[in-house]
Amino acid sequence: MTQTRTFLIVAWLVAAFLLWDAWQKDQHPSLPAEAVTTTATTVADQAIPTADGSVPSVPQVSAGPDEASPENAPLEAPRSRTLTLSNDVLRLSLDANGGAIVGAALLAYPAEAKGDAQPVQLLSAEPEHLFVVQSGLVGQAAVPAHDAQMQAQSGDQHLAESGNEVSLNFVWQGEDGLEVERSYRLTRGSYLVEITDTVRNKSSANWTGNAYHQLVRVPPPKPKGGFTNPQSLSFVGAAWYSPQDKFEKLKFGDFDPKEPLQRTVTDGWIAMLQHYFVAAIVPARGEATAFNNAVLSHNRYLVREMGNSLSVAAGAQASTKVQVYLGPKLRDQLEAVAPGLGLSLDYGIFTAIAQPIHWLLALLHSLFGNWGWAIVFLVVLIKAALFKLSEAQYKSFARMRRIQPRLEALKERFGDDRQKYQTAMMELYKKEKINPLGGCLPILVQFPVFLSLYWVLIEAVELRQAPWILWIQNLSAPDPYFILPALNLVTMWATQKLSPTPGMDPMQKRMMQMMPLVFGVMFAFFPAGLVLYWTTNGLLGLLQQWYIMRRHGEPAAAAAIAK
Repeated sequence: MTQTRTFLIVAWLVAAFLLWDAWQKDQHPSLPAEAVTTTATTVADQAIPTADGSVPSVPQVSAGPDEASPENAPLEAPRSRTLTLSNDVLRLSLDANGGAIVGAALLAYPAEAKGDAQPVQLLSAEPEHLFVVQSGLVGQAAVPAHDAQMQAQSGDQHLAESGNEVSLNFVWQGEDGLEVERSYRLTRGSYLVEITDTVRNKSSANWTGNAYHQLVRVPPPKPKGGFTNPQSLSFVGAAWYSPQDKFEKLKFGDFDPKEPLQRTVTDGWIAMLQHYFVAAIVPARGEATAFNNAVLSHNRYLVREMGNSLSVAAGAQASTKVQVYLGPKLRDQLEAVAPGLGLSLDYGIFTAIAQPIHWLLALLHSLFGNWGWAIVFLVVLIKAALFKLSEAQYKSFARMRRIQPRLEALKERFGDDRQKYQTAMMELYKKEKINPLGGCLPILVQFPVFLSLYWVLIEAVELRQAPWILWIQNLSAPDPYFILPALNLVTMWATQKLSPTPGMDPMQKRMMQMMPLVFGVMFAFFPAGLVLYWTTNGLLGLLQQWYIMRRHGEPAAAAAIAK
């Protein structure tokens, strides 16, 4: 195995994985609405039964949060006005009827790097970007579903400078004496929305029912840039967690209308994930809830949690409460909300390695105050930790380089007789105590570590629009002047020049010589943070390889070639 092949194996494997992932997305697109329509009543079939054993059904999900038309009605923008509830980091738009959160602006995260850019809109009621949180009740008597008319108790609410929380309440009055009050509450510095439904039974009969909360959205538009855009690599779809089955996820295109999710969970959560951000419904601890999903018309997808049966005696009242997280994938904050919610920061099969790498990256940022330098020193630390493996790899390459003139002499001696050449080459390896695969094992051991770091850089919202130095003011965007990609290309070329190529025919050599240019052009379109990682890793590897090969890999003397 030559140094050139092993040097490029990481880049080859990463590129192959990215291409495979992009192909998977193309082969499994979201199902067309006409082929997958189902009703929300089907989703409720596994809801926790009421006291009399019957299963409550949920009204069909409307196209917009204020639209009470049948499920197969065409999509149109919401017609009702909205009320605003905001703290210092989150601005919510609530349907004036009180049954849905139809907008969520993340005030600390501008949609673009421009100074006057609007904040990221995680939730939206616009049909082409539909993503809403809906809340409602079902029961034996008439109760407000998510599209019912409720009366707001006040207007827009904003957190005062001297306050720590702000809330907005809605009230529904039933003809039989049942009253429901729904409260949305925000606290300072938090992306958590607390939704409380209080049922007051002023009738003469007992009431039994269930509260439900659901996320409904259309898939986001396909990002531009192909696999060079990290957004195209990040998971988009539904996810849920239970203490028994842990973290599970499902792409929108893999929703099965015939076999929807039907799970009863205690101390879990259900969510919809996208690049950098997450919307999650977290039921109250210790209460069993039913998790369901569904595919709706017009390319809409739904995940729902329905709470345990709530019984309210005549003249009494009872409350149910959930928390909804609407914000960035900040691991510390997510883990503080619910066990396992930090797993929504999804690293796939590299989670076990990526989580401590992310922690170390954040620690370095706290020391240097700059995410670019944190990436550089993180690579330095990882290279130092793997130094012995790299040293063994480069020593093997150095020995290969030392005997390369003798291999070339063998090739000339045996000409086109490949079998005799291979036999003589293996005898030479044995005589010089060289393992031709000795350089491969170290790089294969290092590969999961550096690929885990790659995924950390893709998923870390902290790096979004973060500046480094001089011309790079956004690590999540390509280098505007292609300086880092050019440096990476030169590094790959120099590394290749240090690499032995025994037994490689001229055509193979020309192809391998083209690889730095191919990958250099490809990296020109990757985010600067990723290219900084690859370039730093390449430069450190080049320096280490040069030093070791200078000590152990001087070419043999001319006299040795003749032997």
